[in-house]
Amino acid sequence: MKILTLGWRLLLTLCIVMAMCLPAWGRTIKIGVIGPMNFVQGKSHWNGAVMAAEEINAKGGVQVGNEKMKIELVKADSNEFLNVTDATNAMERLMTQDKVDFVVGGFRTEAVLPMQDIAMDYKKIFIGCGAATKSLCDRVAENYNRYKYWFRGTPFNDNYLVRTSFSHLGAGAAVIKNELKVPVKCAIVAEKAAWTEGMVKVAEATIPKMGFELVGVWRPSAVATDVTAELSAIQKSGANLIFTLFSSSVGITFARQAGELKIPALQAGINVEAQKEGFWEATKGMGNYVYTSSTYIRGVEYSELTKPFVEGYFKRFGEVPTYTADTHTAIAEALVPSIEAVGSLDADKIVAYLENREYLVPSGKVKYEKDAQGRPTHDLTWGPGYLTGLAGQWQDGKFVGVWPYKWVAAPGAPEVTYKGMVPLKIPPWMKK
Repeated sequence: MKILTLGWRLLLTLCIVMAMCLPAWGRTIKIGVIGPMNFVQGKSHWNGAVMAAEEINAKGGVQVGNEKMKIELVKADSNEFLNVTDATNAMERLMTQDKVDFVVGGFRTEAVLPMQDIAMDYKKIFIGCGAATKSLCDRVAENYNRYKYWFRGTPFNDNYLVRTSFSHLGAGAAVIKNELKVPVKCAIVAEKAAWTEGMVKVAEATIPKMGFELVGVWRPSAVATDVTAELSAIQKSGANLIFTLFSSSVGITFARQAGELKIPALQAGINVEAQKEGFWEATKGMGNYVYTSSTYIRGVEYSELTKPFVEGYFKRFGEVPTYTADTHTAIAEALVPSIEAVGSLDADKIVAYLENREYLVPSGKVKYEKDAQGRPTHDLTWGPGYLTGLAGQWQDGKFVGVWPYKWVAAPGAPEVTYKGMVPLKIPPWMKK
């Protein structure tokens, strides 16, 4: 009997030792993914996060000190296009019911601002992957102890978006001048949303300084299903260049109806819907020659990380990632390496490490900015060598990279381009 008892004790001890040597999967790193899940922007939030989690878990998970932990994703539909209250409720649930460790996502500034406050109340790192408004990061500098848990993941801020968009606009204007030999007349068309307010004001002031005639400003609803009145007015204005600022479904409506009417103008600027594979079908081919800022385009490579991400995403989900799919970057390149470096899920330790990193991502290189007083903002550095973005154009059913084709960011600076770029075209009906 004593021999049997001793045997059981030895077996129990052996089991305990073996358990201590094996990875512990009891705890997971819970990451909330919040976004408008019934729209492409939220779906891309979720897809990017899923892809990151699958890749990381397949490699054994995240090394947190002596513990190996897998990533568990929690989906939260913010419904932020339609109801800001739904967005705040979704974030509150992530904090109180789901008890997530981190949050990625968010799209509309009007919703992200209160969601940001909720995450800060709970001292949870929130990496924004959609809203461009600069004030989100200004809060970090102005009240660091409260807002230090916020980082911008994508895109670079609206000031830089404007500068990039003006570079795209200038490239389009150059083609119009060279091929048509006419003055450039520019219309501004921006959806009614907080993120476009500052951009419209800057555009109104800047476009005349670029040597273009500003013929008018139109502000359709972000979810408008008919913009023929706006297009008719734009055509009467004589515009041959249309500066678009669209992040929602109006981008499809505007492109389709402009193509149907063969409005003799090049659309250039931001049209988030035009960045996705389904745009051609959604516009019934009428979106040909739409020219928009983008983050990822098949065949265009910023660095060695670009192609594996873009092609992996395409294989997994059947489409090219829009910029909101950079939840993948937020998890795989920002959070996980920082967690492993500090060996902890402690938010303060991760913040202190992450804000001082420079690291490659599929869209370039991340370096977090400081303001004029040297205070951290957790905003993204823009420009050659860091993040520049791309512009693509739909050319006969294919979305191709057209900017930076030969971009000189400043006098005397080196020319910037990336592998896979092709020349920009204007619609042939503009030549008639």
